[in-house]
Amino acid sequence: MLSSAILGALIAPLLVNAAPVRRQAANSTDVLVLQFADVLEQFESQFYSQALTTFVEQDFIEAGFIDANIPIQQFTQIQSDESTHDSIIQEELQALGAEAITGCTFDFSEVLTDVTTMASTARIVENVGVSAYLGAAHVISDPQLLTAAASIMTVEARHQTVLNILTGGSAISQAFDIAFSPEQVLAIAGQFISGCTLPFTANPSLSVTNTGPMQPGDTIAFSSSALNGSTDGLFCQMLIGGAPTSISLALDQCVIPSGIDGPVALYITSDDDPIDNNIVVQNTITIVAGPTLIFVDTVVEELSELVFTSNSTVSASTTESTISPAEASAIISSASPVATSSSSSSYSSDSSDSSDSVSLDGSDNSDSSSTNVVVSTSVVEFPGGPNMYTGSSDDGSVTVNGWS
Repeated sequence: MLSSAILGALIAPLLVNAAPVRRQAANSTDVLVLQFADVLEQFESQFYSQALTTFVEQDFIEAGFIDANIPIQQFTQIQSDESTHDSIIQEELQALGAEAITGCTFDFSEVLTDVTTMASTARIVENVGVSAYLGAAHVISDPQLLTAAASIMTVEARHQTVLNILTGGSAISQAFDIAFSPEQVLAIAGQFISGCTLPFTANPSLSVTNTGPMQPGDTIAFSSSALNGSTDGLFCQMLIGGAPTSISLALDQCVIPSGIDGPVALYITSDDDPIDNNIVVQNTITIVAGPTLIFVDTVVEELSELVFTSNSTVSASTTESTISPAEASAIISSASPVATSSSSSSYSSDSSDSSDSVSLDGSDNSDSSSTNVVVSTSVVEFPGGPNMYTGSSDDGSVTVNGWS
């Protein structure tokens, strides 16, 4: 195990307040990689800065977060990390006698329309960040720079995990990440960057036109300027972390197979040869457009219950039976349902196997001669397992089977 002194020496170039040691200029490839990494760090930092100034706490609550501070704290910390990465990379470039790329502007207005879209985009941003550092590792010749880049990539991977959770996906969905070349990174990120000259040319961009969450069995539809309206002789490639090669399908039969969970990189190619997952030997000549990223979230983890309100993860069904008004009053009193403008109130039942909508009629023992009331009593299906807590909450409300 490395001693703290040795470890400190290895990561010294990344310490926030430590000026990098000036040394002989790096080779041109190392400089290009650092310059490109700096643009990506600016890209990420600006994304979170714009998101945090666009949305207020109520926007996060309306998006289904149980507490707005949960995503806001994470986005704020991630923005700080990206800004620090940017500053340190620029210092390192200066120490190498090189200049950072300047003049870039970043416009995210298209994806800052609502919190849900923003968070989904943030998930893509962080996955692309990890893929960019991973894809550049094999071309960095300076071991000090490689160690510095690796220490940033590990933090980007932590960001990736946080964003997986904040969008309802698996925290760690796959055992391996996907590496992207700079040209592939810009196929995704390039649409948001303008005003500067980048050292790499973006692959033609690729968009998925399906709406809603992607699931196994869905046929993916694409849009790209590279398609020119024709799909003849083109193929869809799905690249998944850990798989040796992509899944190759005819473009008009691009169906998500079962057994996938997490990020999927999608490409369009001119032949049906699968794309190698090893970026070092990957044949990129046949790539017509892409990649783009989608997320196939088939595993719902209990972590989501700590982040989102129950209404955003719960489905319920109802049937009808009849009980007395007195029994209904007791149910309503114990469940403390949220009042609505109608005569229906909802609460979660205990361990019943079916769902009941209770229709009440007849006389009670009070002054009312007859009362017709409907109380919806629903069995809630939690993908990650039910929260059966019953008792008083800190705010004084009564919680029954996880519902307040």
